[in-house]
Formats: sequence, C-alpha cells, structure tokens
Amino acid sequence: MAVYPKVAGFKSAEEFRAHLREIGVQLTVDDAILPAPDSPLAAPEVWRGHKIGNRWCILPMEGWDCAADGAPTELTRRRWLNFAASGAKLLFGCEACAVMESGRSNTRQLMITPSTMPKIKALREEMVALHKEKFGTADDLLIGLQLTHSGRFSHPHDDAKLESVTAYCHPLLDERFHCSAANVVSDAGVKEIIRAFGDAAALAQEAGFDFVDVKMAHGYLGHEFLSAFTRPGEYGGSFENRTRFFRDIVAEVRKRAPGLDIGMRFSLFDCLPFEPGADRVGIPMERGENKVGHYTYAFGGDGTGLGADLTEPIRFLELARSLGVDLICTTVCSPYYNPHFQRPAYYPVSDGYLPPEEPLIGADRQIRTVAKVKEHFKDSGMLFIGAGYTCLQEFLTQIGQATVREGKTDFVGIGRLVLSYPGICADTLAGRPLEKRKICRTFGDCTTAPRGGMVSGCYPLDEFYRCRPECDRVKCYKKSIEERFKK
Repeated sequence: MAVYPKVAGFKSAEEFRAHLREIGVQLTVDDAILPAPDSPLAAPEVWRGHKIGNRWCILPMEGWDCAADGAPTELTRRRWLNFAASGAKLLFGCEACAVMESGRSNTRQLMITPSTMPKIKALREEMVALHKEKFGTADDLLIGLQLTHSGRFSHPHDDAKLESVTAYCHPLLDERFHCSAANVVSDAGVKEIIRAFGDAAALAQEAGFDFVDVKMAHGYLGHEFLSAFTRPGEYGGSFENRTRFFRDIVAEVRKRAPGLDIGMRFSLFDCLPFEPGADRVGIPMERGENKVGHYTYAFGGDGTGLGADLTEPIRFLELARSLGVDLICTTVCSPYYNPHFQRPAYYPVSDGYLPPEEPLIGADRQIRTVAKVKEHFKDSGMLFIGAGYTCLQEFLTQIGQATVREGKTDFVGIGRLVLSYPGICADTLAGRPLEKRKICRTFGDCTTAPRGGMVSGCYPLDEFYRCRPECDRVKCYKKSIEERFKK
C-alpha cells in the first residue's frame, strides 16, 4: 500500500514543484499568494449582466442537516452564512436542493416547496446582508440554488433504505446499489420530474436567487441520462434523446421562471466504478465484459473505462450554450463509485477505498480537463468553474491564481475546504497569512458522518462540530468500519 507524502510537509513552492515534476504533474505553482488587486483571483468577471467581484467560487455541498420537510435549520444557516462571509463572490448553488421528495438523497436534504421557500428566501437575504456588512457591497455577489434529483442515490424516507430512480439498467451500478429494471423511471415519470424542476425554479426565483443550477453530474439522474445509450424511447439511445431530459428541463425553467438565469454543474467525463481491493486500495469494478479496456457506459469516456474522450461532452456544452446555459461548474465522475477521480483525498471515506494514485494526480487531471474544454470555448462568453483543488492544501491559492492567469479556468471552486476554513478567500485576497490549522487535510469526516446518518461538518478542525455529540459517534462509526475491513 502506497504512502503518499503529505502536502504540509513541503516547506516551499520550489519543494512542492519538484515533487510535482517527480510524479509527472505540470501544474504551475506561484512562489507566493498574491493579495488583491495583484492576484488574478481578485479580478472581476461579468456573466449575463451580473458583475461577479472575484474569481473565488463556493461549490454546492449537502449538509444532511435540514428539517424533515426540507427547510433549512440552524445548522444549515450556519454553513450558508459561512459561505456568505467567505469572501467568494460566486456561490454556485449553495446546496443540492431536491425538486421533489422522491429525489431526496437523504431524509434531511434541502427541498424547495411552497412551505419551505419563505425560510430559504429569508436565509438568502440574510446571506446578502452579512456579505454587504463584511465586504461593503453585495452588488457583485452572485448566489444560485442547485436543483437536483438524486436518482440512483435517493433515500427519501429512510437514510438506510435506497429508493433508487434510475435512467436505465446498468450492470455494475445495479449490482453495487441493488437496483433492477423495476427502478428505471418511465417516460411519464420523467415528464413529472421535469415539471418538478420547473416548479422548483419558479420558487427559487421567488426566493430571490440570481440563477438556478441544473445538476448534470456525479451519477445523479440528470447525469445518468447522458449515458442512457441502452434506454429505449425518447430519452435514450441517440445524443438527441439522451440530452432531451436536460433540454426539457431548461425549457420548463424558462416557461415557469422567465428571466431567471441558468447554470449547470456538469461531470465532464465518467469512468468505471471502483471498489476496495487488496489492502483496501481501490481497483476497477470488473464483471464479465465490463472491464478495463471495454466499458461503454461512461458519458465522456474513451471506452477503456479509465480515460476521457471529450467529444460528446463538448457537443453537450455547445448545446447548453445554444440554450443560454453558459455558466458551467465543472467536476468529473462520481463521489459514490469513483471518488479518487471526483474528489482527490489522502484519506478514504470510512466505507470507501484507499486512493490508487497520489491525490495530486487527480487534482491535476481535473485542472487539465477543464483547461482543454475552456480552450475549445475560448472567446465564446462561456465561463467555467474548476474543482478538485482542496487536496492542494497550502498551495491551493498559488496554483489557483496561476490557473486563472493562464486562462485554464475562470473561477477556482472550493468545496470541503470551506467547511473548515471559510475565510480562506477573504484572507488571501487581503494579504493575511493562511491559518494553517484550518486547512482541510481531506480526512473525509464531512462525508463519513452522513454515511453514518449524521450531519455533515468538519469534525476534526471546526471547533463547533468537534464539540457536538456526533463527534464521538463519528469516531465510533469509523472504527467499526475499519474493523469490518480488517476481517
């Protein structure tokens, strides 16, 4: 089992660059973090008439901490206010918000309905007020709401019971998540889900959000339709049919919420699912003809199961742009079945596998993929948010500012890091030194806790969560999983 050197052990940019060269990563690492106005991350951007004050973006993250009816709670409020106080000027979706009960990934997922909308609206207004108080203006702050149906990963009534809604039968994922043909949604059911996206968008507009994010990522229902090669009927097979779900959602949002802007979280490619192998290190899930060298279920895959072919993803992005969806929050693959691609980390989620490659390679893969796509859309007006940066830790900002300067992304998106260190955006732009004790080390407790039925939070580094009763429960849960793997 490989032991990868920890980022905190590199004492200078030159040391870190030398290590990157050694492992074949060619990321640019600036010598120092640049404050505003010199930092490329301080430069404003304009999207559809909205001024966005800098190039930091907070990615949407579920907290597993909403009320049973989907309304935000005090825990949700704390997280969202941290986003508002972070200094980032683009909050891309705040949180994955289910458009209907059947699409909730857990029993405490945010859901926008006529009864929950006023509370969500009040929280958004509080975010704007706090941001204005802290930074002098909120006129250059853009806040969206991510709309989603969790599809295969839906747990609407019991966190321990999957009630999957799938786009098609998938031989590997059906085995992994105990699905069958009975879980495949009918065309009539698809149309009901599309209407729910429209209902949710209308409520999001009433709540004052600047845009909605239609989630086409991570193996959730929207993303799964893009790979519905074997589904019969109007929502599967051809590229036109596989993109119909997205096109129909956009049309429904335009009809129900005229004037509301639309963005998209999008997995640029997918790969074979992985599973724990010897010593718990991740290996491709190979069954029969579905194996390394032959895998036909990955949208954006190259057929090998491990590589990318961006031909169809770029075609889909061209389609999105033609529909006026041109703010793209990028990601790759899925946190459920190949997380080392999607969310590079030094430590596994408790029930997951150990990374089969150095996490820095995964971060570089995402950055390079976004750069390729952005180059294709150069001068088109389409804007891209990069992801996968958290595992860069101390050097995240130095790489992020270089990536923006080099035109490889428009915004640097941060997810888990903001849970432990929400002030990193403001600190770096103001020229303050990093608070290293707050830097996310990718321990994964923010995901392990929800896998064990607890609220998400940074239990190792955030004093607020460290003092909650769940902290000890998370430790016990992790220990029980580790003992199970030893057997």
